[in-house]
Amino acid sequence: MDLVLDAADQHLLTPYVYPAGWPESEPCRQLLSLFVITNLGALTLYLLFGTLSYYFIFDHRLKKHPQFLENQVQREIKYALRSLPWISVPTVALFFAEVRGYSKLYDNIEDSPYGWTGVFLSMLSFLFFTDMGIYWIHRGLHHKLFYKRFHKPHHLWKIATPFASHAFHPVDGFMQSLPYHVYPFLFPLHKVTYLGLYIFVNVWTISIHDGDYRVPRLLQHIINGSAHHTDHHLYFDYNYGQYFTLWDKIGGSYKSPSAFEGKGPHDYLRKLQEK
Repeated sequence: MDLVLDAADQHLLTPYVYPAGWPESEPCRQLLSLFVITNLGALTLYLLFGTLSYYFIFDHRLKKHPQFLENQVQREIKYALRSLPWISVPTVALFFAEVRGYSKLYDNIEDSPYGWTGVFLSMLSFLFFTDMGIYWIHRGLHHKLFYKRFHKPHHLWKIATPFASHAFHPVDGFMQSLPYHVYPFLFPLHKVTYLGLYIFVNVWTISIHDGDYRVPRLLQHIINGSAHHTDHHLYFDYNYGQYFTLWDKIGGSYKSPSAFEGKGPHDYLRKLQEK
């Protein structure tokens, strides 16, 4: 995040926002800047990619499904916009630790003992590490001690739209993002790679709520896509994973998507029309 903060300081904050005498490295200034940048970035990613997905990918026929709520899109957006600033508070604390040099993020490819190979391997390990972490956190949030208080709001949306992607209770949203932020404190990661992965995971979160169930046949039971996550919303105890089905299969919570078996939401609508 220090790359974004440095760019903001250089091109906007130092000459136009903060007093000239307030050092860029001063902790209070960094915290304030990170809070603003994190919120603006989250809103931009959510509204931009959510809107693009909603208008160009989401199948609007799903809005006719009996479990699609009245004014659902507006309610999803309202809930997300209310939650994102609260989610950003502990997130900013972790970004601040990164900026102050406590993580294992590095600037240059030469700083990795494995060069470009290390960058590529770190991308893969990031995906597998965060997928594992999110699986267990997500599954834990379904426990009766936590579900009603924190995770149930996200399950209001049985037939989700892309705007449901960030419509979480703040505790739920932060807990499921925690593996993304923990990774660079445990493992070396290139700063630009981390920034790219952070954007990717937000876009992926939107994509698994987009109602587009198409997946290459060879990957249908490997990649945890929208069809898998739709069944999670509909049937509750299945498909907790984020990108892959690996941990669901290990944990006994994998369910072959109903959409792949002719029993999905589109099939239900088709049968209603036939009647």
